[in-house]
Amino acid sequence: MFTSGCPITLLLFHLLGPVLSSPVSIHTPAPPLALQISPPKPTPAVLSSLPSLTGPSAITHFISVIEESAKSVSCPIKLSPSSLVVRFADPVTVNCSVPKTGFSLLGWIVSLNAPTPTINSFLVWNVKRMTEWNIIPTCFALAEQGGQCHANLLLTVYKPPDTVSISIYNHTGPMFEGRQYTLQCTVQDVAPVGNLIVTFYRRQTSLVQIRSNKTTKTPVTETFTLKISPSKDDNGAQYWCEAKLQLGPEGPQDLPVMVSQNLTASVLFEPQLVCPAKLQVREGESLSCDMRGNPVPSVTWYRDGKVIDLPTHCSRKDAGNYTVHANGLKMKHFIVQVEVLDGSGTTNRCSRHLLLVVLLIQRIWL
Repeated sequence: MFTSGCPITLLLFHLLGPVLSSPVSIHTPAPPLALQISPPKPTPAVLSSLPSLTGPSAITHFISVIEESAKSVSCPIKLSPSSLVVRFADPVTVNCSVPKTGFSLLGWIVSLNAPTPTINSFLVWNVKRMTEWNIIPTCFALAEQGGQCHANLLLTVYKPPDTVSISIYNHTGPMFEGRQYTLQCTVQDVAPVGNLIVTFYRRQTSLVQIRSNKTTKTPVTETFTLKISPSKDDNGAQYWCEAKLQLGPEGPQDLPVMVSQNLTASVLFEPQLVCPAKLQVREGESLSCDMRGNPVPSVTWYRDGKVIDLPTHCSRKDAGNYTVHANGLKMKHFIVQVEVLDGSGTTNRCSRHLLLVVLLIQRIWL
């Protein structure tokens, strides 16, 4: 660990002792900058007690020292790019630079492939394969007049999901109309989950979009849920979900949307008479009335208490009340009042009137 309150300048003198002990003059100190940085006050006892800059605890302490020193400093460090979104295992290259005068040392504090600090005005951090998730690269600079400043790289490491699947929580088989069920969309091994958007669909209609409130940086498997109460109209409908990482303008815009399989809903519901309770048919037409239900109901028609076959050519004698028994999810009974209309219809009546007019005109001309 670092000695509490150790000036950071002494730390870097300790790191670069062999370089700074060279008889060759490296640079000529520039005039004092207008940064108003308070110079450190080294002592031999502190210098002899400084360890090397390695290990997470040393890096954490080093950053805290820099932050304390930079509170009243306008830091001219420039990172290019200033923020970066990178896929796990992909390469990373970031340049850190400062003005050519006024700074004696430039370095990176990072747990992965940290470059050696330099007296130049720029220093590149380069990684062939990004293999860490929780990483905050920090570039720091020491002013010639004392003090230091730093800039953190905004780095997001992402991984698209392996798979996306949809299911009904704690349920298999058909659903019952009106009961509540929970759809769950499971997204496998994705990072960062806080940037994930999941959308539920019924057929081609979007039902809801959900974002995780977790801040985990490493890959996780997350399950998103949606409560539904299916109706008979949902019988045969397909439910599905999709997942997409939204990584902002710095991230890739062409990431594929991961889509689940289709979940076809089988909704059980009671028999339902499709035709009106007062049914009108014309003479010569067949009497028919549809019945819906899941499972498909068996239907029996009664008239005057007797089982009948529905007439295929209705006449006036077929008018009256009918009873329909439908045996499906439940046994249901319906009453249908049938009215048989004149089979000629409006069109036939108009045709007869037109024929009379033609005959009348012919007689006048003759």
